Amino acid sequence: MSRPHDGQRAFFPFGNPFRIILPKGSYLSLKLRELLFSFEKNLADKLKKLKPKDNADVLTLSWMRLAIEFLSEAYNSLKTLINELQLPVSDWDEKWIDIYLDSNVKLLDICIVLSSEISRLNQGQILLQYVLRLMDISTSHPSPEQLKKSHLHLHQWIEHINSKSFKLENCPVIENLRGTLGLPKVKSSKGKVLMRALYGVKVLTVFTCGVFSVMLSGRSKALIDLHISSEDFFWFEAFSDLQAVVNEEIRRRFDNGKVVIFKEIAAVEACASGLCNLTIGDSCEKEPMQDGIGINHEEEMIAPRKSTDLERQMSINLVNGAKSLARELDSVSKQVNDFFEIVLMGRDALLCNLRISADPPSHHEQLIAGLSCIRQR
Repeated sequence: MSRPHDGQRAFFPFGNPFRIILPKGSYLSLKLRELLFSFEKNLADKLKKLKPKDNADVLTLSWMRLAIEFLSEAYNSLKTLINELQLPVSDWDEKWIDIYLDSNVKLLDICIVLSSEISRLNQGQILLQYVLRLMDISTSHPSPEQLKKSHLHLHQWIEHINSKSFKLENCPVIENLRGTLGLPKVKSSKGKVLMRALYGVKVLTVFTCGVFSVMLSGRSKALIDLHISSEDFFWFEAFSDLQAVVNEEIRRRFDNGKVVIFKEIAAVEACASGLCNLTIGDSCEKEPMQDGIGINHEEEMIAPRKSTDLERQMSINLVNGAKSLARELDSVSKQVNDFFEIVLMGRDALLCNLRISADPPSHHEQLIAGLSCIRQR
């Protein structure tokens, strides 16, 4: 006697993924469904990897580097998908081209602002490296004059690193990019796949760039909450979980009166402040001095001193923290530059295809002329 569950097993134990990623009324060929499923699953995997094991780890340069790396991979995947769709530019709807090019220009502007902010942070490394040379207690004991200079430059570094830039907070590009989010109604099957893929990448882009703007500006009003209107995207759950964790941690920091700052920078700042507090009273000592007629005077004399074990340990911590900070800043800077090149190459490839089209619309010609100056930025 057969039992109710003795029928043919479903190929996917968790359900049909194509039903998940496609709304009712959408009819795509099996090949297009496979392409779309593969793309959205890949995007979901990236979002899951971006969710930190420890909530505090999101406020780090290493998380920022990973996020930009995943953005680069997402845009490369989008380029690959376009090739696999075999959708020549001559078949693209004009509004698809407008959306793609407009998004690219905004992304290039965001990359320029991010590069500027990373360069600003890197400029502080010059002060930090000079202090490390002055306070190199591994070979000798710093003199009171060296301590005095060290305190001065450490305070300058702390002020520099905490002087938040308004470029990202007041930068309208991220908000403008957010305003372009949406799924336009498309009749073409390949067009539907393209627009869904582009939408997913833009969601990841707006979210991560919004987090960067908060961390680099130190102001909570730059935080973005994205509300995805439809739950039929395969990456919807992964994105919702990531956004909830990240935004909750950032808001918790602000509610506690803390300025959001990268964990690597905070570690170096703590060492710098502690070292200043330990040695600030020892940079000079008062000793009696006798004049020519035998009268004692209290004058400030530069007296040699030995570094304490605590000062030595804090100096070592400062050196290690500064080296780690320099590596992370260099790595983030490289990732931003790589992302800029990927976006730029995608834009150039589309414009090149438009140029060689048999009869490009005049509107496209205007786009090419208007965007050709981006390389000079």
